[in-house]
Amino acid sequence: MTIPYGLSQRGLQAAVVCWLISAVIGFISGCCSLQLFSFLAIIAFPAVGIYSFMNVDPSTKAVLVTGCDSGFGNALALHLHDLGFVVFAGCLMKDQAGDGVKQLDEVGKSTGRLITVQLNVTSEDQVAAAVETVRTKLPSSIKGLWAVVNNAGFSTFGEMEWVPLSVYETVASINLFGLIRVTKGFLPLIREAQGRVVNVASMLGRMGAYGRSPYCATKFGVEAISDCLRMEMKKFNVDVAVIEPGNFIAGTSLYNADVVKAQSKKMWDGMSDEIRNAYGQEYFDKKTEVMLSYTTAGVSDVSPVVDAMTDAVIRVYPRCRYQPMAAYEYFKIFVATHLPEFVFDALFL
Repeated sequence: MTIPYGLSQRGLQAAVVCWLISAVIGFISGCCSLQLFSFLAIIAFPAVGIYSFMNVDPSTKAVLVTGCDSGFGNALALHLHDLGFVVFAGCLMKDQAGDGVKQLDEVGKSTGRLITVQLNVTSEDQVAAAVETVRTKLPSSIKGLWAVVNNAGFSTFGEMEWVPLSVYETVASINLFGLIRVTKGFLPLIREAQGRVVNVASMLGRMGAYGRSPYCATKFGVEAISDCLRMEMKKFNVDVAVIEPGNFIAGTSLYNADVVKAQSKKMWDGMSDEIRNAYGQEYFDKKTEVMLSYTTAGVSDVSPVVDAMTDAVIRVYPRCRYQPMAAYEYFKIFVATHLPEFVFDALFL
């Protein structure tokens, strides 16, 4: 039997809550807090275990995942298919027969449960066509669409003065407005199934990072949109979950050395002489080298993110937020969100 995602974390959270309740009641009433803790734990731990094993039946559910050409989306589509879901894999490069699309199509041939869909999330026409494709290809035994996983994304880097406004608009059109466009298109089917929307944000949706303002701005937006949508969808019994991955650049195609070098050259060539002189070639090249180092940094195994996404899809009662990241990244977010800014700057800048 596979241990459910996050079981140990849920157990730890239950233990902390039981301890806090028993400590407060013990202090107020004078009773033995250890006995009270034991009583609460006997109730809480089995409840956590039962909750953690409550899954939906994948054979009765259909899921749409965006950004399936590579990375998280590709791995998730294959994994959900293996679990028994009907999977609609939105691919930017389907019309160009990209490698990722060929892989998914080959797997889908044998079962008919993995269907690739041409999907550029910035295109109203393609999103509308994808909605129609899902409607027509949903098996008659499946009611509505159980989940939409908004995974498609794009990133760039550079200080604000270096990055043209058009680049900010491009990143936002994919990461934020593309997510909104897809969600709005599929919400009627999600409401019909009383399913869920799973949005991929980032740890950089919880904290800023040097030279990443285009990306951070959109991921902060994803966090806000998700919170608002979660409140709005409660009346329809629709859940909204957010995935906040740490640094998995090495395991995705979001960045590689060629992409960084091309973006760097385009930025430098597009700067005015005044900005070039203000920063200097040496400083600019140094920051480009830092970004190049990120392409091989972080975790190359994307399974922690795929496991978090899967839990958000398959769990009867999903979490509102999942944070597949290293302990160091948890600490960094804590410092950024709970301590004065000068502490963060002193530690990390």
